[in-house]
Amino acid sequence: MVIGRKKEQSELRSAYDSEYSEFVAVYGRRRVGKTFLIRETFDYKFTFSHAGVANGNKQVQLAAWRQSLEESGMPIKKTPSDWMEAFGLLRTLIKNSRDVRKVIFIDEMPWMDTQGAHFVSALEFFWNAFCSARKDVLLIICGSATSWIINKIFKNHGGLYNRVTYRVYLEPFTLHECEQYSEALHLKLTHYDLLEGYMVMGGIPYYWSLQDKGKSLAGNIDDLFFSQKGKLCNEFNALYHSLFRQPEVYIKIVSLLGNHKNGLTRLEIIEGAKIQDNGSTSRVLEELEQCDFIRRYNNYGKKKNDPIFQLIDNFTLFYFKFMQENKSNDEHFWSNVYNTPIRHSWTGLAFERICYQHVSQIKQALGIAGVMTNTLGFKSNGDKESKGVQIDMLIDRADNVINLCEMKFSQEVFTIDKDYEQQLRHKISRFCELTKTRKAVHLTMVTMYGVEHNAYWNIVQKEVTAEDLFKEI
Repeated sequence: MVIGRKKEQSELRSAYDSEYSEFVAVYGRRRVGKTFLIRETFDYKFTFSHAGVANGNKQVQLAAWRQSLEESGMPIKKTPSDWMEAFGLLRTLIKNSRDVRKVIFIDEMPWMDTQGAHFVSALEFFWNAFCSARKDVLLIICGSATSWIINKIFKNHGGLYNRVTYRVYLEPFTLHECEQYSEALHLKLTHYDLLEGYMVMGGIPYYWSLQDKGKSLAGNIDDLFFSQKGKLCNEFNALYHSLFRQPEVYIKIVSLLGNHKNGLTRLEIIEGAKIQDNGSTSRVLEELEQCDFIRRYNNYGKKKNDPIFQLIDNFTLFYFKFMQENKSNDEHFWSNVYNTPIRHSWTGLAFERICYQHVSQIKQALGIAGVMTNTLGFKSNGDKESKGVQIDMLIDRADNVINLCEMKFSQEVFTIDKDYEQQLRHKISRFCELTKTRKAVHLTMVTMYGVEHNAYWNIVQKEVTAEDLFKEI
């Protein structure tokens, strides 16, 4: 059963129903459910289906192609010598097929583009000289290496320029979709459990699917991430190596950002990671952003050409915080730290990331889903007269309001005490003083279970709870 993905399935079906040949690219990070979506949408029925071989050289890739052709009903005497010949054999298969609509599915295409193989040139010729001259071909390419799809296909300056007719980007699940998926897997999880699971695994369906329904969430996290044979204990390296050809610089940058909660500018990243600025840094940052590992944002009142890059990938943050330094080899690590300060401090930061990933749900809860907005941050350094101010999320609205968002994660209804109220008043007054904004500033609390209505809560204009974050958009 496909969870969510209504828009994506609609696009795939529109491509199938077209009166012309269509070129569809489905892309997204590893384990996000691309292959499953395509197979389910087309009921596992393809004229030709093939998947690239991880770490396979040109000869291995071509041998696998031959095997896929044979499985599609085309007997072949020998393995093709190059990709022009390989696609020529596919042309013959299509010509001889009795399928009304020839659905060609090539999965993990980036793996097939080995050094010196001239794969992209052969693909260009296949589409331009053959497929586009017909009306009955639906070519679907797919890959976890999002950067390869974008740079080699979408930004192609040769024969594939502007040839893709449908771009289907598969995002990680939202909290709502994770809840639906958990129910389908018969996992008995509360909203609190689902939030904590999202802090660890993000919205990656494959990670969620590995849970044992007979165990607690903490027990499943132990089994998957901290046991010696855990299915996800080596996922970090596998993830970055599957997405990027030279993952070392990407890992170096996310590792640096993992130590800076509020993010860094491009120049600060270059200096902090000690990497050469040869023009590639912007590309690396763009690719990390395209893969949903980092977000780009601006501080209120700052120039847009000097953005801040912040690590927001839940699993990567979890890895740096707990897995990388787990030198004790404690297979029950998560269960043992469950009620400790280190976990509680992490949940606060992780909850903020979830809020960044669910701004649409926050806007819906605020009743401004249709209002044009910018999501920004704000920072001011302190001086002798006043403390510094850090505001993690501002929603700057076109209707003359700014929502100053405070995000607090707790196991109970959140309580604003006298000291915290004074801190909030200082943030608001300092922001207004420094920015000289003429907009109304509304303090918005985003919490798990809401804010206790005590003597200090009236400073809050609007509350958003976890229930709101689970709403479908």
